[in-house]
Amino acid sequence: MYRKEVNAQSPLRILERSIHGGLGRGNLGVVMARAGVGKTAFLVQVGLDDLMRERDVLHIGIGKNLEHTQSWYDALFDDLARDVGLEDKEQVKASIAKRRVIQAFTEREFSIEKVEKAVTLYSQHLEMSPAAILVDGYEWEGRSVVKIAADLGALRAMAARMNAELWMTAQTHRELVPHHPTKIPEPCVPYAELIDVAVYLEPHGHLVSVRLLKDHDNPKIEETHLELEPDTMQLVTDAAAVTPAKLPPSAHTLLSGAANGAEAEFGAMAEQWGLSEINFSFVGRTTARERGVVELTDAELKQGEVNSAYIEAQLHRQFPNTPTFRKMLQTIWHQVVTSGQVFVVGLIQEDGTVRGGTGWAAELGRHFGKPVHVFDQEKKGWFTWEGNEWKSEPAPTISRSRFTGTGTRFLSDEGRAAVRELFERSFGPVPTKKH
Repeated sequence: MYRKEVNAQSPLRILERSIHGGLGRGNLGVVMARAGVGKTAFLVQVGLDDLMRERDVLHIGIGKNLEHTQSWYDALFDDLARDVGLEDKEQVKASIAKRRVIQAFTEREFSIEKVEKAVTLYSQHLEMSPAAILVDGYEWEGRSVVKIAADLGALRAMAARMNAELWMTAQTHRELVPHHPTKIPEPCVPYAELIDVAVYLEPHGHLVSVRLLKDHDNPKIEETHLELEPDTMQLVTDAAAVTPAKLPPSAHTLLSGAANGAEAEFGAMAEQWGLSEINFSFVGRTTARERGVVELTDAELKQGEVNSAYIEAQLHRQFPNTPTFRKMLQTIWHQVVTSGQVFVVGLIQEDGTVRGGTGWAAELGRHFGKPVHVFDQEKKGWFTWEGNEWKSEPAPTISRSRFTGTGTRFLSDEGRAAVRELFERSFGPVPTKKH
């Protein structure tokens, strides 16, 4: 298969049909989602789509170093080339490298003036004429509306001068965005008039659905019916390869609860290796970690509500019938529902359940059909659920960008070592910090 055939299968073709031809040169498109849902991957797919049509792309990463963005392009291109059997892979890869420029800024370094200077430099010395300008990591909060609106206006004007499409990412917050939003949410509401196309990425079971929230001035917005693979933002098809893309550590997000023991250890390892961390909690609960804590509202907690009789029937034992314990089980639902893998440290009992309240994570993972891996601290080995039983497995690795890490509060030395070794196998030696 050659690049033209690959481009014809891109999810961007479906999105373009939904918005009657695409974003358009000089226009602003914004990709919105919660942390860890796939904004960067979506933006890189936009870039790859242009690059594989032999168009120049300028990718601006704010708060992300050049190696981070480069690794995203390499991983998603290799994944795409493998999945479709791209015959001219090396030639295409070389062409992409020539046509793409990545400009990295720290949050403090970024300014419109510096972007303008960089664009001028690339245009004059590299003869670059980007078809797309991609801005990842722009901070939509923390400054005045006037300042942010001025930035957006300047970026739009620059894109118009260069006859380029402008795509940006925006991080939303779960407490401010309703389920299945139908219009532009915070923090982008004040800038809705400056946004031509708004796309919202929403976790949906194993997949990510793409919701169109604004389509230029069209009053009737069409459904995209787009469902994408959560790690790569590729279209999901029956023929899609199951081999996961090799993403950088920073592209991964740990979903946990920050409790003492296994959860705190998963969090500590995530921080050491540079992964994002989301720890679901609720008002009044004390956590062992502060990084990435998300306090769920009562409405969000109820999304994970399951009848206590069902839980006891599935786990074959009774649990405290208290509001606090019910909320704990509800937070576990949030840890598991959008994850691609579930890792639990604990003890597999004779009835096939995992001991303790965190055994609910293993049960939910099995219920949702997700890969579930349990390190049994007594047997000192990893087990995975296959068919109707737990089977011993070689040491697993983290292969999905969103994964659950949970387990017992009573973490043994073997359990602690198992968590660390899981990260070492998955991501290599712990990165050395640059000073």
